Amino acid sequence: MALTKAVILARGLGTRMRREAADVRLDGAQARAADSGVKGMIPVGRPFLDYVISALADAGYRDVCLVVAPGNGAVRDYYESEAIPTRVRLAFAEQQDPLGTADAVAAAEEFAGGAEFLVVNSDNYYPVAALQAVAALTGPGLAGFDRASLIAAGNVDDERLRGYAILDVGPDGALVDIIEKPDAERWSRTPADALISMNCWRFGSSIFQSVRRITPSPRGEYELADAVRHAIGRGERFRVAPVRAGVLDLSQRADIPAVASRLSGVQVRL
Repeated sequence: MALTKAVILARGLGTRMRREAADVRLDGAQARAADSGVKGMIPVGRPFLDYVISALADAGYRDVCLVVAPGNGAVRDYYESEAIPTRVRLAFAEQQDPLGTADAVAAAEEFAGGAEFLVVNSDNYYPVAALQAVAALTGPGLAGFDRASLIAAGNVDDERLRGYAILDVGPDGALVDIIEKPDAERWSRTPADALISMNCWRFGSSIFQSVRRITPSPRGEYELADAVRHAIGRGERFRVAPVRAGVLDLSQRADIPAVASRLSGVQVRL
């Protein structure tokens, strides 16, 4: 069955975006959006979320759910009155409190309706080929981005990439474990062609069982990686789709000018 549903996690608080020193030249609209913490609405030609949704439509996704904070009227108003999508059907789900990525996915259970679905971040612009590679998987899985390609074609350097997660992939192409935020010693042993998670997942309805059974992480959040580990522990298999491409990350204030420049030639069709 074709994968046509996608969930965008847009509930994040954007604390780094809000608190960073304003030593980057931004226009007034960009500065106000960054100060609000709603990263997806930061204008980089158009609101960043427009590019994310347009890429999903290009990749064949037709139903898209935005997981937002309660009362987040700015996002709803924009897509219900200013930029009404015609290529995708847009839905909203509310995550009551910012309790982590697994909790955000749980908020979209009604939208999923028992079908398989994609999960992506609202502050990452994924290449269409990566979104299609995940759609082409049979059953649960994720995109594994080549470390060297992320650095060469994305907007993160090697030091910053250490804040992401290395994927431990078995010889059969299945996910064995997720090594989050590896220390310097572990990172020094990581090859250039190692696969990195950028939170581009394909899930079935069984993920909600694992989401409900995990406990909070040391940060006090329900983490998606922990839900995946729980699912693996009860026998679920996650296939990794290797991707040699970059991802544009809009998680820091300093990213805004560079991301705007990189997206300047991208056509958006909602």
